[in-house]
Amino acid sequence: MAFALLHRLRDRSPHSAPAPLPRGAGALDLTVHDPVGLPMAGAEVSVRGPQGPELMRGQTDPNGIFSATLPPGDHQVLVALDGFRPERFQAPVTAGQRTAPRPLALAPAPVPPTPAPGDWRIDPDHSFVRFTARHIGLAEIHGRFNRFEGSLWIAPDMQDSRVEVTIDAASIDSGVKMRDDHLRSAEFLDVERYPYLQFTGERFVHKGGSRWQVQGVLHLHGVSRSVQLDTRYLGIGTGMGGETRTACTATTELHREDFTLDWRKMLARGIAAIGATIRIELDIQAVQR
Repeated sequence: MAFALLHRLRDRSPHSAPAPLPRGAGALDLTVHDPVGLPMAGAEVSVRGPQGPELMRGQTDPNGIFSATLPPGDHQVLVALDGFRPERFQAPVTAGQRTAPRPLALAPAPVPPTPAPGDWRIDPDHSFVRFTARHIGLAEIHGRFNRFEGSLWIAPDMQDSRVEVTIDAASIDSGVKMRDDHLRSAEFLDVERYPYLQFTGERFVHKGGSRWQVQGVLHLHGVSRSVQLDTRYLGIGTGMGGETRTACTATTELHREDFTLDWRKMLARGIAAIGATIRIELDIQAVQR
């Protein structure tokens, strides 16, 4: 009896034969690994049909594997992962057949030149500080802070650089006056007592390619917490006035309980206006002084 049960469990294991293909369809199997042969999870895979429209989009699993059921034809496949060179290739799909697993190695992307050492000023006219949160546990709400300033000091060794950003808490703007008044109130940001949000980053960690992690401290609502910004460096350019500019994007997630933003009174009344997790997104341009 035990052996029969074990046999049935094996039949249902992930290593059992793949499910049969739908009538008239084929399958594309792909494995992605890094230059040393380790599987790459989370690589973005886009498949376009012979006529051009995107048929499938997904990510590789923890073993670096991506599989898709597709109509027959010659499909265009794009595989991309931040910090690595994207790869494009053609994949023929035949009805009733699975393609042989195609191992694909992604090479590291070239590192863009870093800004020149020195003092840079964040340009608020070409920068944005946005946030996204859940509204009453349902739809997302989006907003921004309209007033902020900051500086960036680039060290000869980029990892020793420093950034400081100061945000005017009262400039929060979600597009709804009643909600913004509540966000400015003592139940949330309490802008009368804590008029500014301040972030100081003093460690830049290179994560490969254009990816950096900026580690620092956020001062919010009278509380200081360590924060990590997942940053994508966009390079150096020249503005319309001939000035040298550098740019990056960055994201992080904040948990309002970490900053004592606990709306117990609101929850007691059955109003959970903002979810526990708030996503912060930054688009930053800086000008060399």
